[in-house]
Amino acid sequence: MTTTRKALPSKKSVLGKAPALVAAAGAAAALALFNARRASGAERQHPPIGRRLLIDGIHVHVAEWGQGSPVVLIHGNGTMVHDWAVSGLAERLARDHRVIAIDRPGYGYTERPRDRAWTPEAQAALIATTLRRIGVERAVIVGHSWGALTALALGLDHPEMAQGLVLLSGYYVPTVRPDAWAASGPAIPGLGDVLRYTIAPPLSAMIAPKLIAKVFAPRPVPARFAKGFPLALALRPFQLRGSAADSALMVPAAARLRDRYADLSVPTAILAGDGDGVVDPWRHAIALHQAIEGSTLQILPGLGHMIHYDAQDEIAEAVAMLQPNETPRAHVAGTRSRLAL
Repeated sequence: MTTTRKALPSKKSVLGKAPALVAAAGAAAALALFNARRASGAERQHPPIGRRLLIDGIHVHVAEWGQGSPVVLIHGNGTMVHDWAVSGLAERLARDHRVIAIDRPGYGYTERPRDRAWTPEAQAALIATTLRRIGVERAVIVGHSWGALTALALGLDHPEMAQGLVLLSGYYVPTVRPDAWAASGPAIPGLGDVLRYTIAPPLSAMIAPKLIAKVFAPRPVPARFAKGFPLALALRPFQLRGSAADSALMVPAAARLRDRYADLSVPTAILAGDGDGVVDPWRHAIALHQAIEGSTLQILPGLGHMIHYDAQDEIAEAVAMLQPNETPRAHVAGTRSRLAL
């Protein structure tokens, strides 16, 4: 019986490829250095707007405005505490409340150690510990987008701390989301580390304008966002990992939490824009409303995913409704109509 063996690469052929490999490695190293320097520059240009606390060995960034009954703001994927300030919602709520915004793990200036899976439940536990550290025992929790899952987890696992939940533009039931899986590449151990320090930041910068337009559609991108949001912070390799990991966790997290929604005992207000092109409000917001007994639902006409830039009166009213001994203020003339279910 005759067997054939594949010829091994000759020494000459291997050596012939060496210059190309060295050049590729050099280009990757140069790109990684460039991205690291851009990240450092972004942090110098956009420093923390709050304080960093050491919570269970993790540095957590917390910003505060105003005085009064506490309201906690939990941001969505790809953004950070700064967004609440740029949108004006923090200032709006601070007229009547102590407003506390916390960077979720891997965003802004909060660390994201690799020693655990940062599910909504794990993130809620860190936020609950942080709130206790700063003397907050009970608050209204406002969560936007991915942050709405974290707010739900906090209400389910730490109900004693939640005066109520105000959920904005959230993703609540598992669906097929190829965009989420496609965005999870920088979170893959090893390969993801290479991606996020080399090609991921410039590629993300290239597609950012379209993504930003989509999250604000059908309305135009507000000038205050275009001028004030620190996009360079969101494009740091550090934050790209957190955003990619949350993209990978989103569908399984919703699948897991969905089975617990009926157990939620915390008063809950659900708000969404009828033009949201990121999360279908007719599928997600209504499904959650039906699952949580006693919840309220507002579908706001003409608004997209970033409703906290345009529906501040409605959000402030929802917060007030969940506060004891408070009467919501009347809307100013001309406030948009809404579908309340």
